[in-house]
Amino acid sequence: MTDRTLLYLSAFLRALGTGFLGVLLGVYLARLGLDAGAIGLVASAGLAGTAGGALLVTWRGGRIGYRRALLGLSLASAGGGVALALCSHPLALAAAAFVGMANAMGRDRGGALVLEQAALPATAGDTQRTFVFARYGVLQDIGHALGSLLAGLPALVAGAGLAPTPTAFRSSVLAYAAVMLLPAAVYPRLSRAVEPPQGGKRPPLSPGTRRILWRISSLFAVDSLAGGFLTSALLAFFLYQRFGVGLAAIAPLFFAARVANALSHLAAAWLAARIGLVNTMVFTHIPSSLLLVTVAYAPSFPVAAALFLVREALVEMDVPTRQSYVMALVRPEERGLASGVTQLVRVAAWAVAPAFAGLLMEGISPAVPLVAGAGLKIAYDLALWRAFRHVRPPEEGGALTR
Repeated sequence: MTDRTLLYLSAFLRALGTGFLGVLLGVYLARLGLDAGAIGLVASAGLAGTAGGALLVTWRGGRIGYRRALLGLSLASAGGGVALALCSHPLALAAAAFVGMANAMGRDRGGALVLEQAALPATAGDTQRTFVFARYGVLQDIGHALGSLLAGLPALVAGAGLAPTPTAFRSSVLAYAAVMLLPAAVYPRLSRAVEPPQGGKRPPLSPGTRRILWRISSLFAVDSLAGGFLTSALLAFFLYQRFGVGLAAIAPLFFAARVANALSHLAAAWLAARIGLVNTMVFTHIPSSLLLVTVAYAPSFPVAAALFLVREALVEMDVPTRQSYVMALVRPEERGLASGVTQLVRVAAWAVAPAFAGLLMEGISPAVPLVAGAGLKIAYDLALWRAFRHVRPPEEGGALTR
């Protein structure tokens, strides 16, 4: 297998586990007796661990070596998953989520993504770069989709009388841990070509790159703060609490949502080739945020589900375009740090929001985080378009930062 194929495979396997836990975690924790505030705390702890992993590989990944760092992240995720299955106290669950970098977003956005995102551009030229990221995103969202669907397994097992409900749920979390261990068998097969240039030494950033990273990372932090109000775990909990539906209905819905996400990646690459990366990021993201507000006030589960699926067909179109855009604006030797910094601010902002979202759901209304998250996302999109509409990547006639 080529390095690109191996990176695609590892991304798929990791996304399978992430999609599974994203849907399962909120209901699993509720079954353990945790309220919305405690569920938000555990979700925030897991995202804080994800941010810590991203920080580690951003600053030390080159010296550790990408393959060794990826292997370590896989082992930590699996170990944390085992601990989640064995614990029941909220603080112990939060600690397990932190160590295991449990991603309640339901989308793979951690340290491994930082390293893989830095390695992928070397496998393609400028005109193909966005499509390489789009295919990478498609495989991730196929994994997210299948994982979301499998999250209904504990309900089916318990409903069929094959195991008591608590056993079915804990066994499912152990299955998540096993899935997160699988990439550990893939990473040793990567060639030395995926390792960073200059022997892992972090190069000084050019003034142009510093300006770009400062401006775009600040905006990404706002977008991710909004996204932290909308983790898959909390959205699943919202549907569970608002409409009284269980995982047997929620899991297929998130499966369909991730399929819509996957298809949207290819559509985004096609659209970006025609209207540009920044325009694609902004003009698909704003409608998705408006749709999210309608989900918050839907009169029934079928209506909410339909609106949610339309939203999911648009919301991820900024992902491959955003990844490609950042990598296009920096020099090849700066890609590892640029990938890490932009991803780190996103995950750090994600980690802050779920705890507050849980408290808002419990203290005011289950719909408040959805409305607040949508409003912040629209503000981000408008600010991004204003700041970067004239900053073009090479394939659109622009040049690397200097």
